[in-house]
Amino acid sequence: MADFDDNGVQIQNEVTEDVTNKKCPNCGATVVFDPGTGGMLCEFCGYKTELPQADAGSAIVELDFESAEKTASFEWGTQKKSVVCKQCGAETIYDALETAAVCPFCGSTSVMPAASSDSMSPGAVCPFSVTKEKAGQKFMSWLGGKLFTPSKAKKSARPESFQGVYLPYWTYDAQTTSSFTARAGFDRRVKRGDNYVTETTWQPVRGVYQEFIDDQTVMASKRTENSVVKACEPFDFTKLVPYSPQVVAGFIAERYSVGLKEGWGIAQESIKKRLQNNINKYIRNNWRCDRVDSLHFSTLYSNITYKYILVPVWISSFKYNDKVYQFVVNGQTGKVGGHAPVSVLRVLAAIGICLAAIIILYMLLH
Repeated sequence: MADFDDNGVQIQNEVTEDVTNKKCPNCGATVVFDPGTGGMLCEFCGYKTELPQADAGSAIVELDFESAEKTASFEWGTQKKSVVCKQCGAETIYDALETAAVCPFCGSTSVMPAASSDSMSPGAVCPFSVTKEKAGQKFMSWLGGKLFTPSKAKKSARPESFQGVYLPYWTYDAQTTSSFTARAGFDRRVKRGDNYVTETTWQPVRGVYQEFIDDQTVMASKRTENSVVKACEPFDFTKLVPYSPQVVAGFIAERYSVGLKEGWGIAQESIKKRLQNNINKYIRNNWRCDRVDSLHFSTLYSNITYKYILVPVWISSFKYNDKVYQFVVNGQTGKVGGHAPVSVLRVLAAIGICLAAIIILYMLLH
């Protein structure tokens, strides 16, 4: 029978390592998750098997935020853990927040125990569906479209160096009730002398706006550059599956470093921007006005729930002119995020060509 923590999340114990280090019945190598088929694969001899069906009691559930006890954030790299590979005996040192890893010597999977007794296990996973080869193709196509990136930088980027990583995310649901005040503006065209001008009549308005927030996401990692990951979003949460050690086999899975409470604060900032925009639309539609000004509102949150999930990305980086550039490919969609180096000479050359074209066009027309 499975064990559960105080938040109702299934506890992953030493059985996890037994599952993710499952040996191939043909050659004895480690069997890992295959994004191409959604099953398990031996990369050495090609043996394949389907994932077992999830137990009836392992459905994905929303957990109550107010009753959560494990809400703290964790600093990356403050602790280290030593893992001994069961297959070849190699000993590797990992950061405590890394929850899964692959032995660099023999390819065996080793899933790390919890970072501490105060952290929780993930409740759901978005499995990889984009293979490493496909991620490399998407990346090279994206990089090839960067006209101002130096050729030398493009050649130094190696798509085969992508590493599959499950990043931690929080998702929050909440019912919001916002009381607001604002000014509704009504425009009309009036004639002033020989010209028509727009005059606005302002009317004070107030009211209550309610909206249910579903799956407000917050990346729970301080290790990976947020803007790069944001550029490859969104992830399809309709394809979430209950966490199982088989799904993470062969990949690194990072444990959250942004805690539940800190994540909720970040989520509220995003929710506030969303509500401001939607209340503005609500006032326009309800009062049939042309513009809204001086909007102020306060929000009450109720029925707050959350999920701790893992999402798939392929991560790579390369160094150019002593600067490291990180790239991320969405493991579900293949969408690429990253910052490519820019050649100042190429930018100046492009500006020069545009100016020359304008001058030539001007001379031809005149």
